[in-house]
Amino acid sequence: MEVTDLIAALERIDDPVAGPVAGAAVAALERIEAIGLGYLSLGRETSTLSGGEGQRLKMVRHLGSSLTGMTYIFDEPSVGLHPRDVGRLNDLLLRLRDKGNTVLVVEHDPDVIAVADHVVDMGPDAGTGGGLVVFEGTPEELRHADTLTGRSLRRSTGVKESPREAVGGRWVKGADLHNLKDVSVRVPTGVLTAVTGVAGSGKSTLVSRAFVEEHPDAVVVDQSGIGISGRSTPATYLGIMDSLRKLFARKTGREAGLFSFNSRGACESCQGRGIICSDLAFMDPVTTTCETCEGRRFKDEVLRLTVDGCSIVDVLEMTAGRALDFLAAVDDKAVRRRLRDVGLTYLTLGQPLSTLSGGERQRIKLATQLHRTGTTYVLDEPTTGLHMADVGGLLALLDRLVDAGNTVLVVEHNLEVVKHADWVIDLGPDGGKHGGRVVFEGTLEQPIGAEGSFTAAHLRRDLGLEPSRAA
Repeated sequence: MEVTDLIAALERIDDPVAGPVAGAAVAALERIEAIGLGYLSLGRETSTLSGGEGQRLKMVRHLGSSLTGMTYIFDEPSVGLHPRDVGRLNDLLLRLRDKGNTVLVVEHDPDVIAVADHVVDMGPDAGTGGGLVVFEGTPEELRHADTLTGRSLRRSTGVKESPREAVGGRWVKGADLHNLKDVSVRVPTGVLTAVTGVAGSGKSTLVSRAFVEEHPDAVVVDQSGIGISGRSTPATYLGIMDSLRKLFARKTGREAGLFSFNSRGACESCQGRGIICSDLAFMDPVTTTCETCEGRRFKDEVLRLTVDGCSIVDVLEMTAGRALDFLAAVDDKAVRRRLRDVGLTYLTLGQPLSTLSGGERQRIKLATQLHRTGTTYVLDEPTTGLHMADVGGLLALLDRLVDAGNTVLVVEHNLEVVKHADWVIDLGPDGGKHGGRVVFEGTLEQPIGAEGSFTAAHLRRDLGLEPSRAA
């Protein structure tokens, strides 16, 4: 049973023995419902939950605690949340604070920033260009600050004035997977389409399951693990490492295998991992930095071999942005352009892929697919982990994909992406069994005026239309 239905069933129990037990269960379930997860069933596997759903369930557990004086840290809890659900999230954060706790939130969402008592803005840029506190104060003071976040909060955009015309269409017919209710919908080709709706409305089921099953030639770029070894880095995943090895071999007169931490150049103590894992009886394994190579993965003899004053480790420690000029020597212009296009120039070439966020994993996958034309791209919330200022760069990339003759289908809550889309498909009207229907589809002139749609209501609020109704 869905949580909402289960609450109603348990409330009917009035047995003197079972009543108090049911009452305690109802109290816990009502907290789940209050944060917009009433559409979940208790038997659902946690591996099928989105990152945002998982974080909210953790919050529910802490809300039931009688502890006070605690410090809670949340890392982007708004991930995967529709603007309607962000309001519920804010209520939970404020309730935790009002119980006498300290709540620290890492967040990009303007609605979450707005309810904070104090804001710390980091910057001024990303990677090596960041790491400084550029602002401290209230949200209102931040809106007037001359920082990237402040300027982004002040910026206002309207809907796309001239949406592209579709050149055809690809159908999903009679989809009834999970909560979808015999959904038939046409995805226009040659344009950017945004699929919206509250959490649990069936967006990912429609796009990542039903659409992809009917159109298996689509290129799916999601946030799942990249599925390669723990030794993988941006340099190895994007194919840059092969070019670097050949460059160092040619310039130094040594064999290319010496410049690989997976081959002859690897530190013998850690086998090129840079870390030592010690298994301890009855305890979790302990991971320490290799003392021999100090985490650099290579033998000392490799580090003494340089090109233009840089060893192979120096290059791998460069951010992609800094390495662009160096990479020009290997004539890998396509890879350089892809890194810049997907907004990942702040990553170091040797950073383990296991340390990337879901949004970063998705964008680095996208970087390997940008050369295609005449393709349908399917992206699931590509703005995850993106600062407001970086969303514009993502939209420019999506435009270039469409202008190159591709079709782009995006599952997204970010209203900047929705306003920029040529076509919108809104699912709902709510989550779980109350969702799974197409509320509207069309250009933005139609959805803004749609009744019974939470997406339309928040679009009107964002555009300054009917703020009281949208709220």
